[in-house]
Amino acid sequence: MPLRVGITLGDCAGIGPEIIDAALKCGRLPDTAEYVVIGKYPDCSLGKPTLETARAAAAALEEAVTLARRGTLAAVVTGPVHKARMYEVGFKFPGQTEFFAERCGVKNFAMLLTGGNIAVALVTAHLPLRKVPGALKQSEIVRVGFLLVDFLHCRSKKTPRIAVAGLNPHAGESGKLGREEIEIIAPAVEELQSAIRNPQSAIFSGPLSPDTVFHRAAEGEFDAVLCMYHDQGLIPLKLHAFHTGVNVTLGLPFPRTSPDHGTAFAIAGKKIARPDSMIAAITLAAGLGAKK
Repeated sequence: MPLRVGITLGDCAGIGPEIIDAALKCGRLPDTAEYVVIGKYPDCSLGKPTLETARAAAAALEEAVTLARRGTLAAVVTGPVHKARMYEVGFKFPGQTEFFAERCGVKNFAMLLTGGNIAVALVTAHLPLRKVPGALKQSEIVRVGFLLVDFLHCRSKKTPRIAVAGLNPHAGESGKLGREEIEIIAPAVEELQSAIRNPQSAIFSGPLSPDTVFHRAAEGEFDAVLCMYHDQGLIPLKLHAFHTGVNVTLGLPFPRTSPDHGTAFAIAGKKIARPDSMIAAITLAAGLGAKK
């Protein structure tokens, strides 16, 4: 029997339903999987999100996580939602990443994005930038680093090469532009490498200057970059692979992916929304689901 991948519609006033339809008809998805669309289409006008479209999106998420936890689905792909409307109908999570982690009872989770030649994992995610230095802990860098290793092994990277980005300009310039690299990040890199008993399991390098590390990754020197905060990873990822980026939640008992873009209400229904990111998200979910 083929594995089943569930795909939630997202907010139906946005581009979710049309890119899902285009992805399912593209002829490029793995034929080893069965694709199940989850969610009801409420009465709505394209480009105009309402409380009803938000409730429908939230209900689809609940159905998807329930089916995945039962083992009915091997993986879940989520369509884009409108967070402001979701909050108005009682959605209490910063994003879908945190929703899935809470519903699965998972504390050890992280956000990863991948596209083109770049994969980035985030040590801190949905935080105001001013709170990042205080939230940065050696233990958190190590925790997310190991989740990243597991993901890369699942993608058949035999000895993944992982760059660890610094927090400050020029990775702190030997402490003159900040001491987080010396006091937090470098010890975390040392702990990660020393904890990996098999030297073929992974190779960590860093902390490296953030203004060059993503170019080096795109050129093939590294398989992934461990990033200290949200935009440090997402800006280069979207510049490098804007139309094919995929969001992945690490640490769940099943693969969960999503396209790396929002609802795009301004172009909903105009037949110009590209399905590339959704196609990539479904393809990755099917591949990861087959290896679980």
